[in-house]
Amino acid sequence: MVAAASVVVAVGTATGMLTAPGDEDGDGADVAHPQVTHSVRPDTPPAPPSPPPSPSAVPSRSASSSPATGRPAPDPSPKRVSEKEKPPPTAATRLYRHADSQVLDWVRAHPDDPRRDVIASRIADHPAAVWFADHTPATITARVRAVTSAGAAQGRVPVLVPYAIPDRDCGGHSEGGAPDLDAYDAWIDRFAAGLGSGEVIVVLEPDSVAQSECLSAGDRADRFASLARAGRVLKDAGPRARVYYDAGHSGWHAPAKQAGWLKQAGAASADSSDGVFSNVSNFHATADEIAYDRAVLDALGGPATLGAVIDTSRNGNGAPPDGEWCDPAGRRIGRAPTLSTGMGRIDAYLWVKLPGESDGCKGEPGTFTPSYAYDLAR
Repeated sequence: MVAAASVVVAVGTATGMLTAPGDEDGDGADVAHPQVTHSVRPDTPPAPPSPPPSPSAVPSRSASSSPATGRPAPDPSPKRVSEKEKPPPTAATRLYRHADSQVLDWVRAHPDDPRRDVIASRIADHPAAVWFADHTPATITARVRAVTSAGAAQGRVPVLVPYAIPDRDCGGHSEGGAPDLDAYDAWIDRFAAGLGSGEVIVVLEPDSVAQSECLSAGDRADRFASLARAGRVLKDAGPRARVYYDAGHSGWHAPAKQAGWLKQAGAASADSSDGVFSNVSNFHATADEIAYDRAVLDALGGPATLGAVIDTSRNGNGAPPDGEWCDPAGRRIGRAPTLSTGMGRIDAYLWVKLPGESDGCKGEPGTFTPSYAYDLAR
């Protein structure tokens, strides 16, 4: 099977933009503008990594490493999921929509565009994650707090994406992050200080585990130790924070291999982890991701409470058969974000990558592209 690596393109500048649209009703009025990123990931792991393209350093997560080569399908092959599952979790079912996002800006600015109603109702009216991809220690606490406090005021659950690990994206399009792990650890401390006491979901460092083969064994071990520490710090600081670790996606590493790395990164410990996330910025079908995530969790071990969250933002038609990752044609938005999946060990379907933010082919990487959004939503 041909698969593609997970690619992230950071977009923006040091000032950053926020990438999260919203919940079914109501906007949160926030003042601070967290520096965010718009995620874009191809569908193939870097094996072996090719020379990185010139970086486009910006605070928006989009294509990150060069689109990769083919790789074998995960082994064992995941089984299709039975619909007979345990009841959904009792956590709050309302996700937070941040009032400041590219899609909302476009909807407000184009009241007469014939595509507006479709984009507004099918994309802008749904909650999406808020990315923090800019390493700015002096302001990170305030930017995180602006989102978490607005969510708490509405009784809704924000989804936050810290994206500042050193050697991010293996030198690809989303190159950047903290200068070293000591600086990253200090940044995470400040990030955690903004979590507050409300419920929050943290999608910790997309690609940081699945894409770690580009590192030496020593550097990989150091990264995993830092990620384990990050999970502990986040959960200590936020009594209702749920932290999920990078499991890649169903077209990438075998579940046992991914679980081995995840265990080293702290994902099997209840002190640092609530489970794993998959399919961020990718296109794989929800059923495939459910089967894959359960296989990863089984191989990971740890408490039975560990679960998974899945990015369903662009997987309505599944992954393209040719492995194309850059704004591939024929894709559709997937299941609406929810914390009530009705599926055992699957804690949430989330929109981590905002539909309509380009991977770099139909628009500038990480920027909202209305023609692409309309194609996904109609």
